[in-house]
Amino acid sequence: MTYQGFKRYTNLAAAIHMLATKSIALLNPATWDDKNDAYFMAEFKRYSGAKSVLALCFAQREETYHHWRVFSDGRDGVCFDFDKRGLLSTFRSDERIRQGLVEYKELSEIRAMKSVPAERLPFLKRYPYQDESEYRVVYVDHRKAEEFVEYELDVSWIERITLSPWMPDALADSVKQTLLGIDGCSSLRVSRSTLVDNESWKELASRARPIGSSPAGVIRKPVRVTASRAKTPSPKSKRS
Repeated sequence: MTYQGFKRYTNLAAAIHMLATKSIALLNPATWDDKNDAYFMAEFKRYSGAKSVLALCFAQREETYHHWRVFSDGRDGVCFDFDKRGLLSTFRSDERIRQGLVEYKELSEIRAMKSVPAERLPFLKRYPYQDESEYRVVYVDHRKAEEFVEYELDVSWIERITLSPWMPDALADSVKQTLLGIDGCSSLRVSRSTLVDNESWKELASRARPIGSSPAGVIRKPVRVTASRAKTPSPKSKRS
């Protein structure tokens, strides 16, 4: 089944700020790891003549190793699962917001395009990133230069908070209690990802059959091997 919500990967400091202030921030894309993506955002800003172009990105699929490593690497990574409809409602009345799905293009497609509308630049990425299934919210202000802007966040829009799979269990327990102790957050679901260390997955190894053994309940019949005899060409068929 297709994942229906939004995932936002971030770090622990940003997560605590988000919960404590009940706000979610759009940030300057200049520091993004994908320099192609950052360049498109900068060019969009130049073409539009805007003073500020900020962005907020969400993944529309279940967790993957790629998401954790690229967007929330390290022990202090945090992932928020949001109710999509609720979260998008916070941007609904702001005319400075543009939003939509990201399109993923191969280089051959890009080379074949004679032109591209400048307003599409924030929503184009290279094809190798397609597994991100990204939805992007972009803030465009033509009057004021900003490094970030914040919008109201209703805690009820948070369906789950997942801590980094590399966070030690001892730390995860303390972090969980800290997040739940923030005003208005006591009912949130908080757990640590088991992506890289899952007991149910590892338990499968205890059910492995010895190499060379038959599946349970199946008796292998001996296979008779007959050596094939090579045919000698008839003397009549030989050429003189």
